[in-house]
Amino acid sequence: MNQRDEFVEEMKARLDEWNKEIDELIAKARQASDEARVKYHEDIERLKQRRAETQQRLDELQHSSEAAWETVRQGMEDSWELMRKAFQDASSRFK
Repeated sequence: MNQRDEFVEEMKARLDEWNKEIDELIAKARQASDEARVKYHEDIERLKQRRAETQQRLDELQHSSEAAWETVRQGMEDSWELMRKAFQDASSRFK
């Protein structure tokens, strides 16, 4: 397995983890008061949007040429960092 394939597999595993954690947040939001549920829903929608953007970057990375993969990889890492921050922000409000 080459470096790109390893990176793609790592990112897929991370996305799977985020998907599970988003599902957990959705379950917590269902138990919240009506007012809090609205705020949680907004956070969850932002997370879903970031997740979709990150998935798109991953798809680009998988289909990039060897010459372009480092550039696409950097974009993926940037997208991942935005996703991580969005999740941290949302998680802190769910506590």
